[in-house]
Amino acid sequence: MAKLKTSFVCQQCGASAAKWLGRCPDCDSWNSLVEENAPPSGSGRQLSSIGANVRPLRYPDVDTDDEMRSASGIPEFDRVLGGGIVSGSLVLIGGDPGIGKSTLLLQVAAAHPGKVLYVSGEESERQIKLRGERLGVESSSLLLYTETQLERIVDELRSSKPSLVILDSVQTVFSSKFSSSPGSISQVREVTAELLYFAKSTSTPVFLIGHVNKEGNLAGPKALEHMVDTVLYFEGDGSHAHRVVRAVKNRYGAAGELGVFEMTSTGLEPVDNPSGLFLSERPENASGSVVVCSLEGTRPLLLEIQTLTSTSSFGYPRRVALGVDPARVSLLLAVLEKRAGLSLAGEDVYVNVAGGMNVSEPASDVGLVASMASSFRGQPLDSDTVFIGEVGLSGEVRRAQQVPLRVKEIARLGFGRALIPAGNLPLDDPPKGVELIPLRNVSELMELIF
Repeated sequence: MAKLKTSFVCQQCGASAAKWLGRCPDCDSWNSLVEENAPPSGSGRQLSSIGANVRPLRYPDVDTDDEMRSASGIPEFDRVLGGGIVSGSLVLIGGDPGIGKSTLLLQVAAAHPGKVLYVSGEESERQIKLRGERLGVESSSLLLYTETQLERIVDELRSSKPSLVILDSVQTVFSSKFSSSPGSISQVREVTAELLYFAKSTSTPVFLIGHVNKEGNLAGPKALEHMVDTVLYFEGDGSHAHRVVRAVKNRYGAAGELGVFEMTSTGLEPVDNPSGLFLSERPENASGSVVVCSLEGTRPLLLEIQTLTSTSSFGYPRRVALGVDPARVSLLLAVLEKRAGLSLAGEDVYVNVAGGMNVSEPASDVGLVASMASSFRGQPLDSDTVFIGEVGLSGEVRRAQQVPLRVKEIARLGFGRALIPAGNLPLDDPPKGVELIPLRNVSELMELIF
């Protein structure tokens, strides 16, 4: 009997080695190499071609009429996908345990007009039905299938011919070609590859639910994210009712697009006006509270940034930032001290984005600077003002992207004044009712707000 060949495969990057190593030579991960049996020779994956054509086609001759999008039934989810579900697309959605991934996709399955096959490797049909009754699901075209073997799942997909497939989750499915346990890098890669070929060859959209590791990234190899068409992250804080679905990769739409939902007793409800939700509890005449306009994908969001400064009782002042980059806060504090003459070296500084959102784009710098200066001086700022702009190390205010789109959102929510970079003026067809004030540097900002 021939001896089985084994290799040690890194569960982080997929690199293989002939012997066990404590540290992966490719990605430098410790204790990530696991012994796996190689598949016998001649048992490789037999896959058909993705398309029906065996000859190259001229670009103008390619027909795209069949690649139309279909609505999922949930407008916020369609926004994240770039306008709807694309036929033949492979979508991977990940998030923390209990955040609402299965709940969202079960609601999508119930709202989809065609036949949907919901494949679960974690729950029984009874458990899924109990959750569906709580959500008010009454779809007669929804098929539930509990299976973890890949070959049986693919056979069922080809026989039932659904218009939408949901797999919960990719880490629980295994192929009999490999002896490794479900969730290993070989199994995850094989499962994703088979479903990719099924989706492309039959033009059936497939949604995969993926687990995340303790760092918050999708578990499994990074190649998993490269193989799929769209990667969605489900974000949220247990202390807040809202949930955010963010597209970090999308071949059919804008990366960084964002959808906001609210978790209720009957499931996830789309939030039509996220800016109003995040500003609903904003205090009046409070120092350190400012409103910034952040662009998430193609959606402008108005968010409240709060700052609290207090004299440090220790030799090393604290810098705490929630929702913003702590390194960015330290950089802007240095600009304030050098360019605006504010003595903040001995102050504890606490920055928070109200509502649990994350602000990562540089166009929120002006709002951060104004918030920290307002808290340090103890003077509240005009509550009718929104701040836009990036601050450089020389104190200059740099141009921001999509300023006309941001100003329209500011006018829609009833704000009367916007401080924007001077380089973005003049605007074509500015909305009425909003006073646009140009900013060139931090010194002008201090003169305007105080």
